[in-house]
Amino acid sequence: MMARHLLGCSGRVGFCCIFKYFSGFEFFLLPNIVHARPAAAPLDRSNLTGDGMRTNFPSDQPAPRKGYAPVENAQLYYREIGQGQPIIVLHGGPDFDHNYLLPDMDRLSDSFRLIYYDQRGRGKSVVNVQPEDVSIQSEIQDLESLRQYFQLESVAVLGHSWGGLLAMEYAIRHPNRVSHLILMNTAPASRDDYMLLRQELPRKRAAGDVETLKALSSSAKYQQGDLETDAEYYRIHFRATLRQPEHLERVIQSLRLNFTKEGILKARAIEERLRNETWLSSEYNLLPKLKRLGIPTLVLHGDYDFIPVESAAHIAQAISGARLVVLRECGHFSYLECPDQVRKEIADFFDNH
Repeated sequence: MMARHLLGCSGRVGFCCIFKYFSGFEFFLLPNIVHARPAAAPLDRSNLTGDGMRTNFPSDQPAPRKGYAPVENAQLYYREIGQGQPIIVLHGGPDFDHNYLLPDMDRLSDSFRLIYYDQRGRGKSVVNVQPEDVSIQSEIQDLESLRQYFQLESVAVLGHSWGGLLAMEYAIRHPNRVSHLILMNTAPASRDDYMLLRQELPRKRAAGDVETLKALSSSAKYQQGDLETDAEYYRIHFRATLRQPEHLERVIQSLRLNFTKEGILKARAIEERLRNETWLSSEYNLLPKLKRLGIPTLVLHGDYDFIPVESAAHIAQAISGARLVVLRECGHFSYLECPDQVRKEIADFFDNH
């Protein structure tokens, strides 16, 4: 299994050479692609719609199709856009909804049919759902029901962050229903790798951030689900992995677009349940099960993602034929930070499989 590490050359030398070996992977040195960045502008919610789309997005963007898919004891809000190879997109969190992926992930919609949805109990999929109704099993069954709702014999699944873990869980349980697996900035697949993340993350934070986060999370406003306090918490949390201020603000403004105080508290309770069922369980480890998969798999990771690259490497090593790409100057939101590289890697992946 080969992994490519996208790194910049000194100067502007246009060549490719073997750079180094790491944990059994070949890493290649590629010429850096430099993109001009517009100056950061003040951001506010006035140009955001209820779907997180900016009203000044290009006018030729195809109109999304929206609705609710019935699943057991719930209704899943979905948003579908584009044509071509269908890809079900799984958002992260697990206490967020799909809005933070927009509009940047939609760049793929000119070549692919993207199907986003809010996972049970989050975003617009909250009606009649209590935290105790949500488990890994219900998450996987919801995804399977969504596939059936759209009458897809098999489908590509793209999971970002926590969504990557869900994508792996689904592929393990329904391997014949997954045509392609894309794990973007994926969450760890085992308790051991989760503990590695917990150990390394404080060292990646700016001085004082750990203490500030602790103070915020123990404050009365945060515990009441106050939107502004929640936003400030995640602004500090994600700045360890989002280096461009405009990117950070775009993510923060879209995280809770469809959440109320009550919705935030419900989502946090769901997150706690899912964490207890996965990483906080001493036996949790998907890696041995991943070795049985024969699904074409692309693992995309940022070189300064706060999730250690070793975690992504362990997943790519476990899945036969999987391809790991570590993107240069990218953090945890590669679809936003490195859109051209992400687009190229995904297009190449489908061309080759």
